[in-house]
Amino acid sequence: MNETIRHEKLLTHLAIKKRLSIPDIVQYLNVSPATARRDVNKLHLQRRLIKIRNGVEYKSQSEKNFELEIGKNQIKNFSEKQRIAIKAASLCKPSENVILTCGSTMLLLGEQLCQQKVQIITNYLPLANYLIEHHHPHVVIMGGQYNQSQAITISLNADSTFAADIMFTSGKGLTETGLYKTDMLIANAEQRILSKDQKLIVLLDSSKLGKAVGMLFTPLENIHLLITGREADPTIINTLKAKGLNILLA
Repeated sequence: MNETIRHEKLLTHLAIKKRLSIPDIVQYLNVSPATARRDVNKLHLQRRLIKIRNGVEYKSQSEKNFELEIGKNQIKNFSEKQRIAIKAASLCKPSENVILTCGSTMLLLGEQLCQQKVQIITNYLPLANYLIEHHHPHVVIMGGQYNQSQAITISLNADSTFAADIMFTSGKGLTETGLYKTDMLIANAEQRILSKDQKLIVLLDSSKLGKAVGMLFTPLENIHLLITGREADPTIINTLKAKGLNILLA
């Protein structure tokens, strides 16, 4: 049975049962657990089902349409940001602790990491809500005062309590000098979270490269890796690489 037929059989069966475990899928399709998980991951990335712990849930057409509408109409540069999120998720290893800050790219990254064996630390409430609703078992929500405009919590006493293996963040611009953010209160709070012991990975769509906007969040030498879209201007990419910045194109 080829992959396309397996996927259609699985989706048809799931529409009837509404929820299936990995062992259920193994038995129904007569495949190995590894193949079952591979199929689940692919269909999850295609937004054709909901991946939960050790299984899947049915995604109604209304849910699919809603997510498609959100993706196309409310997230600028959605396609590029989704590729960046997928590339970023592939760097996370099982049992790692990762910090995700706020923004649409972080939300897309959280969607990719959901149900993986990764502890996600965040102060971005839309992301925290998504992870909880989709049964991600390892979520840490940072406390503090609620900032309505950005839908995050901010603590003036944030410190290394929330250190992790990787900190993913975004911004409004990136130049040879470093990463820029426009909200000073949020930037200052995130600077207190940032630890020298963790990797700082910046996720930035290509339209923001070469721009210095707002305040300098961190110098270029503190950034472990930049992930941006393949649409990026080669001249800017080469300039940043010449300054020693590691770059992945998605």
